[in-house]
Amino acid sequence: MPDACILGIETSCDETAAAVVRSGEEIVSNVVASQIALHQPYGGVVPELASREHLRAIVPVVRQALSESKQTYASLDGIAVTQGPGLAGALLVGISYAKALAYALEKPLIAVNHLEGHIHAVLLEERAKGNHAFAFPVLALVVSGGHTHLYLAEQRSVGWVYENIGHTRDDAAGEAFDKTAKLLGLGYPGGPVIDRLSAYGDPTAVKFAFSQMKHRDRRNHEKPEATRPHFDFSYSGIKTAVLRYVETHDMRARVAARHKALSAIPQPKQEDYLANCDPETLDLIASFQQAVVGDLVSKTLTAARACNAATLFVTGGVAANAELRRRFEQEAAKEGLPAYFPSRPLATDNAAMIAAAAYPRLLAQQFAAADFCAEPGFALR
Repeated sequence: MPDACILGIETSCDETAAAVVRSGEEIVSNVVASQIALHQPYGGVVPELASREHLRAIVPVVRQALSESKQTYASLDGIAVTQGPGLAGALLVGISYAKALAYALEKPLIAVNHLEGHIHAVLLEERAKGNHAFAFPVLALVVSGGHTHLYLAEQRSVGWVYENIGHTRDDAAGEAFDKTAKLLGLGYPGGPVIDRLSAYGDPTAVKFAFSQMKHRDRRNHEKPEATRPHFDFSYSGIKTAVLRYVETHDMRARVAARHKALSAIPQPKQEDYLANCDPETLDLIASFQQAVVGDLVSKTLTAARACNAATLFVTGGVAANAELRRRFEQEAAKEGLPAYFPSRPLATDNAAMIAAAAYPRLLAQQFAAADFCAEPGFALR
């Protein structure tokens, strides 16, 4: 099917998305309905509210994606949907709708792992540029609000296979960004705010250290192969370190005042954040980002050397971070390692990446069973 059009549906967290992608490399439409405003008052995603909002948005979002692509339900060659990982209730909305569409239209239904979707976001854009050849193995860092994973990837026939060689033991890097922003009264989502404000502080002002994990993760899911070294992450400790810094430097009153001031502004701009951040806070923000980015870059490139990776993918919501991109480009170049990133719109959750990841499965006729269900902890293999 050289000219196959796949409708992708993504509802794993707090964004309702639908897209039409042709042959795994051409985005024909890509629609995302964000729930940020809904969750902002709570400082994070509320699963029940997310599921309810997906129910409201799924039909109009899919219709808009079809309209913009000038496709009809009948002209589609297949329907792809995120099976997991993600929030159970949110996943079920997309899966139920995709199943109903596939059944009614008698179209193939393809279940996609959300993490593979993020990897295919890079492939999608590179193929659109005419870059179809990558040196293997590919080392992919998937880093977002809910995930921090390292995968070694190889292409087999028309599909890809993945080996997990590292993951976070506790919090994901993106979660650490958002929760640190909340600790400092900067609101939600905090990752982009920290990224922008870090340019105004001294990244060497506060020293943060990360634990070096010598033993394997005793949990069973996504355990690296026994013969393969492991490269795990941990970001709960740095959140605690930021909290302790706030407490020991008498910053609580400033945090409360900042939160109150920014909450009174419907859509704060950069100047609003700067007006409410003192130099010590800006130094803390810059130091936090420097530490997290440094840890991600250091461990990923150590893994690349140990596994003789030939190509590096950095993808997921945190891949939109300007400092992360700059450091990876700089350090990977020193290693002679080609590094690829998705564009910022495709770094965050979207359905184009789901449709792109489904294309090899459409060619191989690897369709979902009628009784497949959501898997909140779906492992990528």
